[in-house]
Amino acid sequence: MSIRSCKVLHRNIILLLKKETCMPKIKIILNPTAGMNSAKEKIPLIKELLKKYDVDYDMDITQRIGHATEIAERTDGNQYSIIVAAGGDGTCNEVLNGLMTAKNAGRTIPAMSALPIGRGNDFHYGMGLPHGLEENITIIARGNKKFMDVGKVVGGIYPQGRYFGNGIGVGFSTIVGFEAAKLKFIHGFITYVIGAVKTLFLYYHAPYLKMELDELILNQKSIETSIMIGRRFGGAFFMAPSSLNDDGLFDLCIANDPPRLEMMKLMGKYMKGTQSSSPFVSTKRARNVTLTAIDGTLAVHADGETICEKGDSIRIECLHRQIQIICE
Repeated sequence: MSIRSCKVLHRNIILLLKKETCMPKIKIILNPTAGMNSAKEKIPLIKELLKKYDVDYDMDITQRIGHATEIAERTDGNQYSIIVAAGGDGTCNEVLNGLMTAKNAGRTIPAMSALPIGRGNDFHYGMGLPHGLEENITIIARGNKKFMDVGKVVGGIYPQGRYFGNGIGVGFSTIVGFEAAKLKFIHGFITYVIGAVKTLFLYYHAPYLKMELDELILNQKSIETSIMIGRRFGGAFFMAPSSLNDDGLFDLCIANDPPRLEMMKLMGKYMKGTQSSSPFVSTKRARNVTLTAIDGTLAVHADGETICEKGDSIRIECLHRQIQIICE
């Protein structure tokens, strides 16, 4: 048998297997503006890899903010086995919110995966997925699944609530994100490092908060409170290095009010995930969290998406094992 005949036979076998098993397609939602508009340049490579691994897919390119949520919400889990957020943390967050909206409406939803073509890619990292595109596509092709927790935050510009899959940052990390977004010609985690340094010198003020963590109540200043399902912010800062994304609890990392010099040292510890050794940091675990600003205001993000810039109170709940994700 000739090499060409073997290739034709192989292709026909693949098509037959897909037909016999009624293999659902994979829906890819790609944000071309992710990664400082660099994501669109990766489309040819993504398509090449999908073809290489015989992945049957549809690809939708987002056109505006919120478009990924709309596409995810109307993606039928009976037709598609997996929905892939190709972009950064914002794209992943939009897809997650679309899936949760569909689930709450009683519809069948596909499992979620992601391709890391954004800046920080922290949501993707928190899902336990590797960095490389080809590695991720091989994992998608295998289709192994597990359940993951989902968080819901109520407050700020989302009085009806917004879902998140990686984490909530209150205070320092939110301002850092604002500053990083202003750096239009720098890519990757270095934008967050520069944003952190700028925040340290220009916007350094710890509000006094009332923290309700299940039955525990704390009243203290906090320059940064991280409420995590995943492990990392900004592509480099390990806010909860031991967090599990399916245990039904948030991992909280609370920095009180360190002097600027100590905060600079603490930033180095965050990058190593060793901040719990600092006397300025405490860690907690909780299913329900309410934060109220007694003095000052709350600057809050969820998966990098702004919840409020000067809020008074937020309420956060960990919803156990809400969606399926693709895993190694």
